[in-house]
Amino acid sequence: MTVTDEQVAAPAVEPVPLRRNWRFQTLWAGSASSMLGTCVADTAYPLLLLAMTGSPTLAGAFGACQFGASVLFGLHGGVVADRYDRRRVLILADSVRLLTALSVAVALLLHRLTVPHTLLAAAVIGATMAYGAPSRMLALRAVVPPEQLRQALSQDELRVNGAALAGPPLAGLLLGLGRAVPFLTTVLTSALALGASVAVRFDSPARDGAATPRKEKGAAFAGLRHLFRSPVLRATVLVVVALNVAGSAMLLAVMVLLRDGGTSEVGTGLVLTGEAVGGLLGALFVSRLHGRLAPGALLLAVGWIAALMFALPAFAGGPVVVFAALTVMSLGVPALRVMLDVLVFQRVPEEMRGRAVAGTMTLLMGGLPIGSMTAGLLLDHLAADTVLLLLATALAAALLPATLGRGLRGTSWNS
Repeated sequence: MTVTDEQVAAPAVEPVPLRRNWRFQTLWAGSASSMLGTCVADTAYPLLLLAMTGSPTLAGAFGACQFGASVLFGLHGGVVADRYDRRRVLILADSVRLLTALSVAVALLLHRLTVPHTLLAAAVIGATMAYGAPSRMLALRAVVPPEQLRQALSQDELRVNGAALAGPPLAGLLLGLGRAVPFLTTVLTSALALGASVAVRFDSPARDGAATPRKEKGAAFAGLRHLFRSPVLRATVLVVVALNVAGSAMLLAVMVLLRDGGTSEVGTGLVLTGEAVGGLLGALFVSRLHGRLAPGALLLAVGWIAALMFALPAFAGGPVVVFAALTVMSLGVPALRVMLDVLVFQRVPEEMRGRAVAGTMTLLMGGLPIGSMTAGLLLDHLAADTVLLLLATALAAALLPATLGRGLRGTSWNS
């Protein structure tokens, strides 16, 4: 009796359902904890500085220091993620973040917290984000099989938008219980993130000798160069950056629009949650949108809907309309971010992904102050509804060449 190849071949192994993948769920919980702590800190620190000094300038300096450090070290964070063991990088970044949060909480409890200490903490937190975020993002993706990648990325979008929605009100609530309470909370969230990083092992290219050569010329920009050589990746990155720039400008414009219309500060804060609400809802439809739309079509659809939503409040600027516009505008953003992640995994070599992710994150963060500054300059001379129409027109003009051309519209997920 002859044994055939089919008889000795091992049966195909079904992947473990994502809900039972303990490595992914543990890393995801740690990542969600880290994100929630960041969103709480982003609100609590400025409010604390405002209460300590009465200076809006110093209150704003926290975000400037944190953001500046993230951008300054962003590209190098990608090099580190590709050169060294990502798990060790993540553990080190989470440990530094935990110690920083603990130092602030202890100083507050001892009534010894100073402004320089707080601003130094902001810079350190920003640096840990620059070095930890690429490794954390790649870790989440390293522990799931390729066929579950979209499902895993969709769950990750729930983390991002859920933290953005819950963080600011939670920070205000905790501050009401005592000045040190939000910062003790960030200690707890940092400890949970560190625990997840320690508990889960995942593959890292540095272990297999595929690390970035230490003297590679222009290593920090290699990921960006690879992204921009691909027409689809280049168009996706540029459109997402344009949406970030225009979106941050739109938020400032609608704040002014609502203020001029008599909406209270509390009401304005509630209206602005429309962005996070849209993101949460959109995360539930990522797989469906990816199944029905090719990358180019999805990119253009999200871009044009955003352009229309930018213009809508200019014609009817009440709180309900602005909330609806922000929600609708944000519905497609999770699908777009997941699309960028999927394309990076399909088209960027493993040994370069840390730099590609870090470069993309740096570009996205760099667009935020540009948008806010541009909107501020325009709002000094023009009415808010006029600024919104200008933003919609600028975004439409940026989308028009890609819409009329055939290259982007003809792309597929596997091309």
